[in-house]
Amino acid sequence: MLHSRCLNKFLPIFLSVIGLLLSCSADKMIAKKVSKEFKNSELIKQYHVGFSLYNLAEQQTIFEHDGDKFFTPASNTKLFTFYAALKMIPDVMPALRYIEKNDSLIFWGTGDPSFLQSELKDKTAYNFLANSNKKIFFASGRYTGNLYGAGWAWDDYNDYYQAEINELPLLDNTVWVKGKSNGTFSIVPKSFTSCFAIDSTKKTGDFFVKRKINTNEFDYNAVPIKANYSQQIPFKVSNGTTLSLLADTLHKSIELIEMKMPNDAKTLKGISRDSVLKAMLLPSDNFIAEQLLLVCGDKLSDTLTTEKTIEYVLKNYLNNLPQKPRWIDGSGLSRMNLFSPNDMVAVLNLIYKEVNNPAKLFDMLPAGGKTGTLKNAYPKTDNPFVFGKTGSLTGIHNQSGYVVTKKGKTYIFSFMNNNFVNPTAAVRNEMVKIVTYIHDNF
Repeated sequence: MLHSRCLNKFLPIFLSVIGLLLSCSADKMIAKKVSKEFKNSELIKQYHVGFSLYNLAEQQTIFEHDGDKFFTPASNTKLFTFYAALKMIPDVMPALRYIEKNDSLIFWGTGDPSFLQSELKDKTAYNFLANSNKKIFFASGRYTGNLYGAGWAWDDYNDYYQAEINELPLLDNTVWVKGKSNGTFSIVPKSFTSCFAIDSTKKTGDFFVKRKINTNEFDYNAVPIKANYSQQIPFKVSNGTTLSLLADTLHKSIELIEMKMPNDAKTLKGISRDSVLKAMLLPSDNFIAEQLLLVCGDKLSDTLTTEKTIEYVLKNYLNNLPQKPRWIDGSGLSRMNLFSPNDMVAVLNLIYKEVNNPAKLFDMLPAGGKTGTLKNAYPKTDNPFVFGKTGSLTGIHNQSGYVVTKKGKTYIFSFMNNNFVNPTAAVRNEMVKIVTYIHDNF
């Protein structure tokens, strides 16, 4: 009887030890097999590669290849922005800050990118201002940074992915040009129509709109436009432009006022935070990413700066990273950013714990073969096994995220490729091959 009781007492411990040994054995096998894949890859030897693989259940790194070295992350930076937003922005976005004083409504921007944004189409701030019967004043000056992030490429100013940063973004801070079946084109917002002019000296090539670098003057070449043509061009941000767009959109006068935001300013609650995060992550939206760091800063003081937000997050939430990163912007447009694969894994681990709901988290991230920027990276499927973030600039292509194996285990990985001259597709295929190997065999 005593013997039976002893067995019952120690059996769970015995099984636990056996399970741990089996897990360690499996992890060693993965490390050995993946190491062999790296050694056998002739392509990987041609550029700088960092890789880190982490057992989520056991909370330990099982393999790394230069995992502690620094790489330019490109849009993998958005994972850090994602985590900052999870920690600092409430479940509902702060759309505006405001006070009502006698017959006046005075409001301040929070950096919220969702104000009539092309995908989110949030009208919370619009309806609030449109329905007010008071005189409306916009108090500018909360954002104290530059219109571009440090290290951004100056000659990308005309490209949709490099919209300017400000405290009250409207309509993605961009102008949309879309071709019509009758050979003409539409312009949204319409108030920019008078800013467009044909360049009669350019009569060759495809139709294209180019903004002058320092003004909201848009030129297009004198060639036919196709009916399915679409172009998104950042406009030049200024208080004058903001007031003009607000007045045109709201159909009422908006005046500018110099006034510091008081501590008791109320908060207008807007769209759900998670819907904004998903809109950033799936298509890798730089505009939303940059603005989110300002929204995080709304919690810290009456001024909004990217630098102060990053400093605060690193000090208060990310002070135990494996390597101390150089984090410059929210989107990853800056080549000044430097992160290690181990840092990426650490942040993904924190994100997993913070969301505390794998299904919800994986729905917000691009899914291999199904959604977002990973849709075409992996074979088309209804049952994806990779959920993560890509990051691409010229000579840079990274993936960091979660891989679920056929045996149901979840691993965190970060695969960073820098300084290659090979076609990006070849580098991508090499990553996909190794990540798929992990999925298939473990």
